[in-house]
This record gives sequence, C-alpha cells and structure tokens, in this order.
Amino acid sequence: MRATLRWAHSDLRTHRGEALFMVLATAGIVGSLLLATALFGYATNPWQRIFTQSHGAHVWIHTARDADAAKLAGLGGVESVAGPYATEAATLTSRGTRASVELRGTPRAPSVGRPLITSGRWLTPAQPDGVVLESRLARALLAEPGDLLTVAGTARTLTVVGIADSAEPRYSPGEQPGLVWALPSAVRDPGGQVTGLRLTDPEDTDYAVQRSVTVLGAGAVSEVSTWKQARAEAQGDNRLLGQVLGLFGLGALVAAGFAVHGAIGTRIRGHLRDISVLKAIGFTPGQVVRIFLLQHVAYALLGALAAATLTQGLGSRIPGRLGDAVGVWQGLPGHTVVLFTVPVGAVLFIAATTWLAAWRAGRVPPVPVARSAAPAGGRLTGVARGALGLRLPPALVLGWHNAFTRRTRALATVARLALPLLLIVVAMSAWTTIDRFHSRPQEVGLAGALTVRPDGDLGDTAARSLLERDPQVADAYPGVEVAALVPGQTATIALRGLGTREAPYPFAVAEGRPARGPDEAVAGQGLLDLLDVRVGDWVRMTVGDQPQILHIVGRSIEPENAGRVISTSLDTLRENDPHLRPTLYQLRLRPGADPHEVADELAEAARGHVDVHPVTNPADGLSPLRGVVVGLIAVLALIGIVELLSAIGGTVREGERDLLALKAIGLSPRQITAITVTATACTALAAVGVGTALGIPLAHWLIDAQGRSSGIGAGLAQGPSPVLLLLFGAAAVLGAAALAALPAARAARRRLADTLSAVA
Repeated sequence: MRATLRWAHSDLRTHRGEALFMVLATAGIVGSLLLATALFGYATNPWQRIFTQSHGAHVWIHTARDADAAKLAGLGGVESVAGPYATEAATLTSRGTRASVELRGTPRAPSVGRPLITSGRWLTPAQPDGVVLESRLARALLAEPGDLLTVAGTARTLTVVGIADSAEPRYSPGEQPGLVWALPSAVRDPGGQVTGLRLTDPEDTDYAVQRSVTVLGAGAVSEVSTWKQARAEAQGDNRLLGQVLGLFGLGALVAAGFAVHGAIGTRIRGHLRDISVLKAIGFTPGQVVRIFLLQHVAYALLGALAAATLTQGLGSRIPGRLGDAVGVWQGLPGHTVVLFTVPVGAVLFIAATTWLAAWRAGRVPPVPVARSAAPAGGRLTGVARGALGLRLPPALVLGWHNAFTRRTRALATVARLALPLLLIVVAMSAWTTIDRFHSRPQEVGLAGALTVRPDGDLGDTAARSLLERDPQVADAYPGVEVAALVPGQTATIALRGLGTREAPYPFAVAEGRPARGPDEAVAGQGLLDLLDVRVGDWVRMTVGDQPQILHIVGRSIEPENAGRVISTSLDTLRENDPHLRPTLYQLRLRPGADPHEVADELAEAARGHVDVHPVTNPADGLSPLRGVVVGLIAVLALIGIVELLSAIGGTVREGERDLLALKAIGLSPRQITAITVTATACTALAAVGVGTALGIPLAHWLIDAQGRSSGIGAGLAQGPSPVLLLLFGAAAVLGAAALAALPAARAARRRLADTLSAVA
C-alpha cells in the first residue's frame, strides 16, 4: 500500500493540471444532474401538493346557466362533485392594472377543489362584497387582503379578504381568466355555471368528459378543463429546464468517462517501462490496476462531494428559479436519497471506464518489450513526401503526418474530443433558438405583439379607429377565440378566427400552406396529436350546439394553449354566424416600438374601454436557461481540456524517439515544437469538424422533438450563425495549440542524454 500511495503521489505531482480539470469537470457534471433533479421535483411537486391538499377535482365543466348539472353526480366513476357554482365573466381593475376574471359564487368552502388560503381568510356573510383571489391573479393585480377592486364598466367594488392557491388552471393574460371566489350574492349577472368532478380513477378522465357531455348535451357545455392540462401548465418551463440540464449532464458524464479512459490509456503507453518495473519488483496485475483505479476514483469522488456540498449548502441561494427549485427540492421526502445516489452513480460510472482502461496496465509484461526500430510516426506517406517536395514548412507536414499516421488511435482521440464539442454546439443552438423568439417572433407564431379586447361599450368601428390612429401600430387583425368541443367530446380546444381574406393574419406555417379559401384552417401540433389527424384532413368540432367543419391545410407554430389551437379567418366563422363580431384585435407593431408603451397609450386613449396586454412570449420563462447554457459549456470545455492534455502528453512522449533524428537533420527546437503544436491543432480541427457536422442536425432534432412534445410543433430550431461556428472552431483550434505549446517546447529543449535514456 505504501508503494501504491507513493506512485499515486508522484503521478499527481506530474499531472496536476489534468487532476484539477478532472475534479472540476466531475463537480460540474454532478452539479448539473442534481440541479436537473431539483427542477423536476420543483416542476411536479408544488402543483401535486396543492392538488392533494385541496382534494382537487379531476374535471371542471363549464355549462350554460340552465343546464341540469346535478345529473353529473350520478355518473359512473364520479366519487364526489363540487358545485354547480354560478359564474360571471368580468374585468377587475386595481392600481392601474386590469385582468379578466371568472367570479364564482361559492356559498361555503368546498370539500372538492378547496382553495388553500395563503393569506387573509375565507368568505363570510358579514362581508357580502368580499372575494378571495387565486394567487397568480393577485400578483397580477398587485392586490393584497384589504384592497378594493373595481369591476370595469360599473361602479361596483369588491374587497379582497383572502388569497388562495388552487390546482385549477392559473391566470394567464389573454388566455385564461383569473379565478375569484365570491358569495352568490356578489355574482349579480351569472352567465353560466361550473361543476367539478372528482373521479375514482383519474385515468378515466376522457371517458368521464365524454359521458358528461352526452348527459348534458353538447350545446350546454362551453368549456372543459382537466387535471392533466392544469398539471402540464403548472410545470411549464421548469420541466424543460430540468430536461436540458439532465440531458447535458448525462452527455457530459459520458464524455468525461471517455476522457478518463483516454487519459489512462495515454498514461499507460507512456509508463510501460515503469509498470514493468513495478511488476518486476513484486506488484501483481491487480495491484497495478488498483493504482490507476483508486487514483481516478479519488478525483471523481472529490468532485462529486464538492458538487453535492455546494448544491446542498448554497443551491437555494442561486438567484431566480434555480434557487427556488433547490429550496423546494430540499424539503421533499426523497431529497436525501437523491443527494446520495446521483454523486455515487456518477463516481461508479467513471470508475467503470477507469477500470476498463486500467485493465490494460495489468496486462503489461514484467519484462519490457524491445521497442521497434521504426520511427514513432511511421513511414512518410506519399502525400507527406509530396508536400515536402513542394517546399512546405517541414514542421507543418510532419505535424499533420504525426496526427493521423496511427489511424485507430487518431480516430479514437478525435471521437473523444468531438463529443464535448458536439454538446457545446447543441448548447449554442439552444441559445440561438431562444434568441429567435425575441429577435424574430413572427417566425415562431408571435406575429402579434399586443392583444386588445374592447368592452361592450366600444363598438367595432370605434375600436378599429382607435387602433389605426396610433402611429406605432402597423396592422390590427380582428378576431374571435372560442372554446370548441373536439370529436368524441373528450376535451375542449381553442377555435380562433383571425384576420380576413383581404388582410389575412400572418401565421407561421411550418408544414403545408396558409389558409386562404373558405373552410380552410391551420392547426397547432397539440391539436393534431389530440385528434390524431394530419395536414390535409377534415375535422368537425362543436361550438355550443353549432357544428364547425374545417379543412386543415397547414400546421402552424402555436406557442399558446399547448398547441391545441385551430385557426381560420374571421370570414370563415362568419359563414356559420353572420352576426359574429370581433372580440379581440391582434396588433402588429412597427419596428422599434415598445409593446408596453403602446399598451399604456392605447389604454389611456380608450379611457378604460379596452384591455390591452402584450402577447406572452414562451422564451420569457426560459431566461434561466441562458445561465444554464453558459455553465454547461464551461463544464464541457473542462472535459475537452482533459482530453486535449492527454492527447498532448501522448504526442510529446511518442515524439521523444524522433527527437534525435529531427535534430540530426537540422530542425531547430522551435521547428520541433511546431510539429507537436501542429499535430495537436490538426486533431482539434478534425474534432471541431466532426462535432459541428453532427451537432447541428442533433440540435435540430432535439429542439424539434421538444417542440412536438410540448404541442408547439417542430420548426423552432435555429442553429448558430456561420460566423459564430467559425469563431467557435477557431477558438478550439487555437486553444489546443496554445495548450500544446509549453509541453512541446520543454520536450524540444531536452538534453540529448535524457533523450537517449528515454528511447533506450
């Protein structure tokens, strides 16, 4: 054991840089995997906790006011029912902000779908105008218990008595109205009612919806929401961040394993005589293997412990969503188990790759094998001889020759180095795709920057005139958005009519063509998956008791409503209902216009008769991904440096046998140094080419696969610009050359006696 420790200590002193980079790379990998686990727990647990504690309903069905919703309690598979509760659509204003809400008349605290009070109290008959706000709605209105809210268009005021969490779909401007619980007396103009169903088997949700619509009649049902939709919306971007971190963490772990394998293999080739001596003095093959295994497992263990300690101690202090995720994750029951298993799994994987490489050291014979008299670089190829004949610099020719003369070893080195570079290209593509949402939103289904919803007191002509007068508004597209029942009556989708045939809305069509003719429409990926249809099919849906049949001629990129949107022109919807009037306007602004400033100007000019809000950009919730990408690139760069240092060490050792011959033919130490630097640069250049060639299509596939799974659809991926790729490749090659310069210069200036002893 003492000899083993002395050998390990000596090797550590010789390769301090590789040891440091290995520890840092392992720490980054384990940290990424732990943060990914935290984000997955953060994405799922808060909603699941609220749903469980509130005894949430699996289905919420909005119906007409006169529908006999009491029949739903007798359906098979229904465990309990909430409601029916009378509802009223309204717009509340507070401190200069507005929000569309659903007032829900709730006589007492429900047992199913019970709001969880976070501040304030529940409703009491002593305060008939009191309301309880859903927490996200309260944040949007900047409201707290005790504040007064005004119902837009009236003199009515409501007093906030409490704020509560709910497992139902949360408030989203322009998409989902906020939920407000009130006493039945406060719901003065009910336009419908809502009923919640808690099922004995949550997986029977679709069947329960279908049975409910059959019992009540399709014309009585206006909207259906399920627990699966609410869960997916609550998880949102956190799950995507977790997937990105997990994917890159696993990829980096594999790259690190290959880098360790290559480093040990290179070190074994450079220490064949020393290993033979160890065996000659009594070391067994198992002891030789354990020398390398324990040494590199110690590096991995140190990095894993550092990552686990930092994540546990400082993770919750990370600014933004990552810190919140770690804080929530640390309170989960399985947190301690994960904090132990993830680092242990990473260390075991690195140990497995280390053992495979160290096993070769155990097979080294105890008597050194005489080295071949052939030059280490092998005979010059015809191409190399021709290049020398053209009087190209010998250092460049011999460096290129040394890099690729041993094809198997060279290909393995290029493959190991290309893996982290490939993952860096994928990370850069993710960054560029996020930038595309902000720089060219019209290409990702966000042509409209503002959504304007006029109230009933402002006519169509007045509303359009108001919008067209603003010099910063380029186009105003009238539209209608309603909930429609899908075939089979198992869910509701968003049916949208935007623009006219004379002025069509510029949908971002990723497949097929835009909708131009009568009954033509474009649909999001989420709707195509839900209905199991494709471009070219006809679909039938029900709006109230009125059927609507549309021909899907294209697939549009739909960031809203998980892609469960079918869009046509307003003229097509008017063919079924000639009296249909626009309920909203999508505004396309002129270049350079600030959406928030335009929204304030329009709201002030309309004197409170319009509700204006910017269109939600999905990339806004992915801002933490930028910091994640930077961190991942740093970890992958460390892994690449480990591989480069191994390759450089191998090139320097193998060049020692040629040193005498190179000096004998008149090459200076600077030229000999250039040979090693050129060989390293050529290897890095080949790895950059492979990593870029494979990374770009892999990034497109991964991003498009994520787009399809989220319902937005494929067609989002945007690769880095050629200039950025060129800079990336140049940085990688120049960095590799700079790393090789110092060890190559030291080797070129070695004394002849040292060189003779090395090749003896």
